[in-house]
Amino acid sequence: MSTLLPSDTDRSAVEEGGGDLRVLPLDDDEAGRLINCLTADTARSTLAALQRESATASELADAVGTSLQNVRHHLDSLRDAGLVRVVGTKYSVKGREMKVYGTTEGSLVVCVGEDSERLRAFE
Repeated sequence: MSTLLPSDTDRSAVEEGGGDLRVLPLDDDEAGRLINCLTADTARSTLAALQRESATASELADAVGTSLQNVRHHLDSLRDAGLVRVVGTKYSVKGREMKVYGTTEGSLVVCVGEDSERLRAFE
């Protein structure tokens, strides 16, 4: 997610299937969930950590510097908003199965203003 909108040079990648692009109007319920979950610093830090590398909830808690319970809360919100998904499993040293989280594929744009219909043409 290096840029919010495709530049002229990026459009061919979107048009050729180089990535899924979801465009949401601001008043969409999904856009509301997305904005609400990203208001928290911990959620944004968690998402940024997952953009660098997939991780378990406990690894994310260490990386972000918060409790496991807090990270799990934000992971649930990020999953509900369609930004994070379970990408695998891992086993702890005690043999417990742990979910490994990663970011979802593709790009997401929330539109404000009159250009929203023009941007939706890229979907």
